[in-house]
Amino acid sequence: MATLYQNIINEFGTPLYLYNGDKTIQQFQKIQNAFPDVKLKIKYAMKALNNINILKLLRSQGAGIDAVSIQEVYLALRAGYKPHEIIFTPNSIGFEELTEAIDQGVQINIDNLTLLEKFGAKYQHNYPCCIRINPHIMAGGNTNISVGHIDSKFGVSIHQIRHVERIVKNYGIHVNGLHMHTGSDILDADIFLLGAEIIFQAARSFDKLNFIDFGSGFKVAYKDGDVETDIDKVGSIISRAFKEFCENYGRELELWFEPGKFIVSASGELLVKSNVVKQTTSTVFVGVDSGQNHLLRPMMYNAYHEIENITNLKGDKKLYTIVGNICETDTFGYDRFLNEVREGDILSIKNAGAYGFSMSNQYNSRPRPAEVLVLNGKYHLIRRRENMEDLTRNEIELSSDCLSAL
Repeated sequence: MATLYQNIINEFGTPLYLYNGDKTIQQFQKIQNAFPDVKLKIKYAMKALNNINILKLLRSQGAGIDAVSIQEVYLALRAGYKPHEIIFTPNSIGFEELTEAIDQGVQINIDNLTLLEKFGAKYQHNYPCCIRINPHIMAGGNTNISVGHIDSKFGVSIHQIRHVERIVKNYGIHVNGLHMHTGSDILDADIFLLGAEIIFQAARSFDKLNFIDFGSGFKVAYKDGDVETDIDKVGSIISRAFKEFCENYGRELELWFEPGKFIVSASGELLVKSNVVKQTTSTVFVGVDSGQNHLLRPMMYNAYHEIENITNLKGDKKLYTIVGNICETDTFGYDRFLNEVREGDILSIKNAGAYGFSMSNQYNSRPRPAEVLVLNGKYHLIRRRENMEDLTRNEIELSSDCLSAL
């Protein structure tokens, strides 16, 4: 095992989230450089990974933030982002959460007519807003994360744009942006172009726009030979279409994207230890010291994550199914050819940077792992491992008298 891995594991143990900060910067810059001759703003979708150190690292590169809850807004402000650098794109929230975000001075993004009317009645033209449009496009590689189709809960239907216009006119609302997000794992630049044509048409109804936000959905590679979004091709096509739109609109707007997974997925891995190698009548299982409570995507989305035995890199290849220690079906990968796995070996589960820690939980009363960031060849603990005190921190234990009276 490489010395860096060994030193980190010796110091912090397993399971462990390990992030490559240099790779994170590289992915960010790949998007930044892909859109020529436009005013590009990248709003990092912090739901993917919200550790303050990752947020600060991306802020140092010029990123803004896409926040989907008021709590994410506060975390972004804590990390040093200015309110105008944050777009708040919630879903199914109460009006009080929207007003709380407005009180913080962030860019708000409204995705339903009821909320738009309440906003208009209270703020009229005194506070700008963006409107999220549902373009009715089925896009992405997984229906669970395709969010721009006709049955999606997200956004205002493009077919309701005339109703939007009436609300805006009636209350004098200042619409400064239009937004759409069609889904995740999008490969085809034509999907973005189709969405662009729809949102450009809608934009002609609003004469005070400052930006158009295309969300994200760029696909990352999950295994050798896997394809990912050709970001340079997408950037070239969308930039050309956007510049043409701006010429017709009469002035230059900003082009926004909100990538999350594309920036941090490949930079993260979940390091786990083999506790058991178990031969059954049909399968050889490797049971590790982690589970779906630390990486939910394989069970929730049937997502593929490459797995490597980093302890025994020269061992013979054998077939294993990698399972967790959670008390229900809990599988990281079926029928994987790995270098021979022995008890105590360390396995690396790849692409765990996005939605690893942020979707983790304490199911089975197992604590969440530590997080470690490697940057410029040095490693840093950026979140300590939880302990029993963390598991019970917010419990309020009733007295014996209270319990006996029940």
